[in-house]
Amino acid sequence: MQAVIIYDSLTGNTRRAANDIADELYRFGIGSNLFKVSEVSDAAVAGADLVLVGSWTDGLFVVAQKPGRRRKFKHLLPDLTGKRCAVFCTFALNPGNTLNKLTKLVEAHGGDVVGGMSIRRDDLEGGAAELTQRLVAVLSA
Repeated sequence: MQAVIIYDSLTGNTRRAANDIADELYRFGIGSNLFKVSEVSDAAVAGADLVLVGSWTDGLFVVAQKPGRRRKFKHLLPDLTGKRCAVFCTFALNPGNTLNKLTKLVEAHGGDVVGGMSIRRDDLEGGAAELTQRLVAVLSA
């Protein structure tokens, strides 16, 4: 199985979460390639069995949360039709509806979202491990 992880990161937390997820996927025998949303190619996604899309949480501390640079994802995500996808976001205080909004964005590109998780920036490694365990359980069912 091969995964592609597409992310955007403002401070480096989402990039670190993407790297941690890649490491965890490897533990389960799933190879992965990481791409910034501005660098992902159609060919990379075409060859993937699973596509993960991750963003940081933008907005005020407790209201109006959304995926960071949402328009960037809207315009740069490749066609995900027929792809099993998962979403994740990193956050400091409260992710609000960021994950739901990211899910809708991925679905608008044709992706079939099978899971997702909000990951606190102070526990990126633990969040990556939990998300990966959830995904492996869903994918093997």
